[in-house]
Amino acid sequence: MSHNLYALFRARFAARLQAPCFLGADGAVFSFAALDDLSARFAALLRARGARPGERVLVQAEKSIGAVALYLACLRVGAVYTPLNPAYTDAEVDYFISDCEPVLAVLARPRETKAPAVECLGTDEASPFWRAALAADPDHALADRASDDIAAILYTSGTTGRSKGAMLSIGNLASNALTLHELWGFRPDDILIHALPIFHVHGLFVALHCQLLNATPAIFLAKFDAAEIRALLPRATMLMGVPTFYTRLLSLPGFGRADCASMRLFISGSAPLLAETHREFEARTGHRILERYGMTEAGMITSNPLDGERIPGTVGYPLPGVSIRSVDEAGRTVPAGEPGVIEIAGPNVFQGYWRMPEKTASEFRDGFFVTGDVGTIAEDGRVAIVGRAKDLIISGGFNIYPKEIEDVLDACDGVSESAVIGVPHPDFGEAVVALVVKRPNASPRMQSLESAVAEKLARFKHPRAILILEDLPRNAMGKVQKNVLRETYRDILK
Repeated sequence: MSHNLYALFRARFAARLQAPCFLGADGAVFSFAALDDLSARFAALLRARGARPGERVLVQAEKSIGAVALYLACLRVGAVYTPLNPAYTDAEVDYFISDCEPVLAVLARPRETKAPAVECLGTDEASPFWRAALAADPDHALADRASDDIAAILYTSGTTGRSKGAMLSIGNLASNALTLHELWGFRPDDILIHALPIFHVHGLFVALHCQLLNATPAIFLAKFDAAEIRALLPRATMLMGVPTFYTRLLSLPGFGRADCASMRLFISGSAPLLAETHREFEARTGHRILERYGMTEAGMITSNPLDGERIPGTVGYPLPGVSIRSVDEAGRTVPAGEPGVIEIAGPNVFQGYWRMPEKTASEFRDGFFVTGDVGTIAEDGRVAIVGRAKDLIISGGFNIYPKEIEDVLDACDGVSESAVIGVPHPDFGEAVVALVVKRPNASPRMQSLESAVAEKLARFKHPRAILILEDLPRNAMGKVQKNVLRETYRDILK
């Protein structure tokens, strides 16, 4: 029996091929039949360019229907889809290409790379690769795949500065999608507003997969715009977003119950939702946001209930089939309600890091993946995330590791060392702040620091503030006390 993931999706929408799949804000309609056809045409191009089962196809393209069709084409042929944030710089993309060695790189603009082949995909049919797909004969064949075969590699930053490629299997993705589709009570009349990026788990695997399984339309938007979303809410029943979506909706004058009359569910994830935001949204709209918890390496892990109490500041209960525990530094389970490092096991947990067996082994304990998040588990199993054992910063739903930014700053003239921290931000949840220590008798130029960051790192990693200090606080072992820095500068962006 083949476990091709595209076959699972097509079986769900096969009876509704002529129904709308994607709706544009301007009224444009793209049917399931059109998506099926376009993905088959992209599949023909992928096979012509050497994409075979297990071969990587790296994609750095802006959000579009064509990009969705290309992803589905990779599933058709069994290629390993490797999406990248369009904000990544050329230097960052070159690293990913050298690491995953794709048979094909699909980029938003033409340039020289070390990939054997490069294609350009823009946001409409006029772009070269899209145009070539429309001219190709559709290839409807589906590769025979096993559940443990890798469907995608998603890169997540590492604390050492080297990004890690999380290998997600067909079984990982299928189990998560099927569980969420049932758990969140998708209905035949649902219409989802899709305003998320499609280069990471939330927009690609959670929102898109659930919509395809439900065979109902999504209002497909290139990006989030609060005023536009407000205008579209009366046409929809569901919204999946990051906390920033909800803070910006609440900032609109008069936003409230009338705007949300047709909606049945608001879901939030990718970053912690402040309890204050949860309570204000309910007071203004009558809707209690459903917060869930997930990560690149496991998709969704927990969810607040569809029917039942959604408690602000908590992320609900483990998904069916997912085991979760909270442990101390020695790996011993901590008492209910006490904070510990969250560890998980289940069919959603990834297969390991691409070409990093030692790193993979170090991240598992007794079959459980060590998430690095610190949380509490109540007597009834409800989970709350209270912090992170690692230095991960989550800003606007994007994962940022300080070490990567520190390496860039430390290489600048006049810099002795740096420490990068996350501080509270009313819109993004957290924002990046860099503390730079100058060398003796030297003074780094702020413009040089900002230029180095802009050249080397994607925009979402740029510090919102850079401060030049004489020294950094350290403990008795000489380690920089980032907890002290976070407390000292927690209000710097207010």
